[in-house]
Amino acid sequence: MTASVDVKASPDRLYGRQRGHPLRPRQQRLLDQTLPRMRFPEAAIPDPASAFGHAPGQIWLEVGFGGGEHSLAQNAAHPDVGYIACEVFENGLCSLLSRVVPDDEEATAPVPDMLRIWDEDARILLRGLPDASIDRLFLMFPDPWPKSRHAKRRFVHPETVKLAARILRPGAVWRVASDDPTYQAWVEEVMGAQDLFDTAPPARVRPDGWPPTRYEAKALKAGRLPLYWTFIRR
Repeated sequence: MTASVDVKASPDRLYGRQRGHPLRPRQQRLLDQTLPRMRFPEAAIPDPASAFGHAPGQIWLEVGFGGGEHSLAQNAAHPDVGYIACEVFENGLCSLLSRVVPDDEEATAPVPDMLRIWDEDARILLRGLPDASIDRLFLMFPDPWPKSRHAKRRFVHPETVKLAARILRPGAVWRVASDDPTYQAWVEEVMGAQDLFDTAPPARVRPDGWPPTRYEAKALKAGRLPLYWTFIRR
């Protein structure tokens, strides 16, 4: 299908909460002391391989890592991959960082040399990265923005699909998972109206190599059926 999707342009601003409950002292130390040591630097955007401890065999990018379970599992399973994990929500950042360093060692404990965090809007990064510089893209259980007037805020969006296609090399994989029926229908509509990625029907059981997340567990407990898409860059 190549029918157009009628939706307003994706806005150039962040939406959603960046902070939930007030931060505890441990969380504040993680943001002040650990995050700077793991942050993907803006200076590395033109040459993302330079951000890692050694030359990566591939570079993978996750948008909205939530609690960090998926990012950390992928980093552990693929030690030669340079992994860029994006998240703006401070409690999510703290969730990942708290699994990386022990309490009271936020400033001194070693951090993964092949995992970097981008804590700004992921679209800023997508716009700056070089063409065909990313080998795999992940979007795991994103905010569905279920109201029709909020469709422009969804990451799966006709404009963002073009950004993703530009930075992904030919043959690269884009994985998307969602348990929200509105978002599931939206993904089918948007990806059915583009010609930059090969598409296939989504899996209804999490495929091998897809680490679980807390959001998936929450969805299954509530009786919602996640769908798992694999899109291939043409």
